[in-house]
Amino acid sequence: MFKVLVSDPISDMGIQMLYDASDVEVDKKPGLSEDELVAIIGEYDALLVRSQTKVTPRIMEAAPKLKVIGRAGVGVDNIDLQAATKHGIVVINAPDGNTIATCEHTFAMMMSVARSIPQAYKKTVSGEWDRKSFVGVELRNKTLGIIGMGRIGSEVAKRAKVFGMKVIGYDPFLTEDRAEKIGVKLGTVNDIAAAADFITVHTPLTNETRHIVGPAQFAIMKKGVRIINCARGGIIDENALVAAIENGTVAGAAFDVFEQEPPQASHPFLNNPSIIVTPHLGASTVEAQENVAIDVSEELLHILRNEPFKNAVNMPPVPATVMSKLQPYFNLGEKLGLIAGQLTEGPVNEIVVSYSGDLADVDTNPLTRYIVKGVFTQHLEGINLVNAMHMAKTRDINVTTQQSSTTGTFTNLVTITVKSKQGDRTLAGTLLAGYGERIVRIDQYPVDFAPEGSLLLISHNDKPGIIGSVGTLLGSNDVNIATMQVGRTIVGGSAIMVLTIDKTAPKEVIAELEKQPEIVNVRQLGI
Repeated sequence: MFKVLVSDPISDMGIQMLYDASDVEVDKKPGLSEDELVAIIGEYDALLVRSQTKVTPRIMEAAPKLKVIGRAGVGVDNIDLQAATKHGIVVINAPDGNTIATCEHTFAMMMSVARSIPQAYKKTVSGEWDRKSFVGVELRNKTLGIIGMGRIGSEVAKRAKVFGMKVIGYDPFLTEDRAEKIGVKLGTVNDIAAAADFITVHTPLTNETRHIVGPAQFAIMKKGVRIINCARGGIIDENALVAAIENGTVAGAAFDVFEQEPPQASHPFLNNPSIIVTPHLGASTVEAQENVAIDVSEELLHILRNEPFKNAVNMPPVPATVMSKLQPYFNLGEKLGLIAGQLTEGPVNEIVVSYSGDLADVDTNPLTRYIVKGVFTQHLEGINLVNAMHMAKTRDINVTTQQSSTTGTFTNLVTITVKSKQGDRTLAGTLLAGYGERIVRIDQYPVDFAPEGSLLLISHNDKPGIIGSVGTLLGSNDVNIATMQVGRTIVGGSAIMVLTIDKTAPKEVIAELEKQPEIVNVRQLGI
């Protein structure tokens, strides 16, 4: 018999399959303190939580039998993933359970802002019969721009087409072939800003997506556009939105999320008659709450019974013999992928990973997962070592590996090529005794730098004075250079410069760099 502890309020209907399982005994004890959990957790094989229970390292140290922690929801902020991995405990969540709920809430908000339903309701119940003030617009024949075409964005697109809407979609990993399959026109964020009558966002909040809709996008929008955000606060610049409403560009907005939650009473959205707000209700349906519990219960049973499972958010078990060879390369591999993902222009079509030297003699699949995870990290929410390959497959991105015993100069070499229609980007890295992780190649250029901190990659023509002008400009803007590497293939030809800087360079400094003679492009990379 497997013993399962449910330590948060979760509906019995959602975990009914656990009660029905002949090999499982369920104890439901919500509201336990950390001390109380530590005292009893040692007898359990699985722990099922929502957001209230904080699963700390201390709890896991007291749980020698614990095989799995299930989170009935998406976020796992209340679970110490590093400690779970250290103790060999699989952590699972339910990323799909709230997809339909959030999709439908998006449509509810879209229709509400199209017809001013909350505003009309408020006037009507106050005793005013005002029909003239609430002339709305139809969804039919309007263009919907969807920023983020993952699970929820794709479901929104399906429903929009039934409503007779034209759909433009943007996603860093949305290829033309996949867009065609789901009936969506592929576009950029600016394409959407310029063409859409309604804009909805469905991306995670990352450094890349924060304020992805900002002043520059509002400046090119059609007059009368309507904005919906049921994803994450901060994806749309709140101040820029208010300004766009005031100048007449945006006719209305509907927000389920805020940059700070709950918002302060002085937040400009709360007293603006053109903005509809709800208190982060995207996943708040009876069905969604039950679905996440059902999904995580099913996965929990698979793990206890040693059956194939998905939706793990920490590292899967790796044989000790393989781990000893691969573990030193995990961090390097993820950084290679992270840099390659930031450098690649357009939707990714293929990822090719080549292993040379001693790495050619082992199963490198765990390391490949780190690399693919790194490529996706900037753009996908919930990406982890277990679902990275699945994420690639569902987006029609081919991941291939090659192995060779020949490395040339290096004992072991990891080379990654990320392909898109805009071109290929290649990076190679290795571990050097006494120096650690090193990037030794970017595209055709030989380099040698540590993948850490804030980096600037400057593409330029190999002319005298370039290095001096870059250093002077950065120095005058209080940006200190820690290290510098220059790579070129021929004298006077194209070249790259890799700078490690002490802090992130402001956008205006990047713009000034790009204006310098002989500088072709400047990319700021975050590690």
